[in-house]
Amino acid sequence: MTVVDFPDISVPLSQNSMSSRDASLDRALHAIADPTRRRILRALKEGALAAKAAGKGASGVEPCLCAGDIEERVRLSQPTISHHMAILTKAGLVEATRRGTWRWYRRDEKAIRGVVKTLRGKL
Repeated sequence: MTVVDFPDISVPLSQNSMSSRDASLDRALHAIADPTRRRILRALKEGALAAKAAGKGASGVEPCLCAGDIEERVRLSQPTISHHMAILTKAGLVEATRRGTWRWYRRDEKAIRGVVKTLRGKL
């Protein structure tokens, strides 16, 4: 049996179809709804602040943490960290860079500010 989903014609098309901004907001809210992912975001922020205080990242590149650093700070297994990092990265809240066999992560502060701004406008 084939099910066909017809749009609700009583709602204007602009309200009926989800905008990419709404979809991005939904992904971000889903990502930060999980307390573990919020802990990871905090760990990334604290790691970047500690690196800046120690003088690292002065070359114009924001300090970042590898999965092992996050694992140590959040006290979860590597596969669990990888799962959460994939969600945060897909939501655009975290940037991932591969260097050799390592993946390095950092918060995307601009994206996080954008989520907060968009959320303020929606509520």
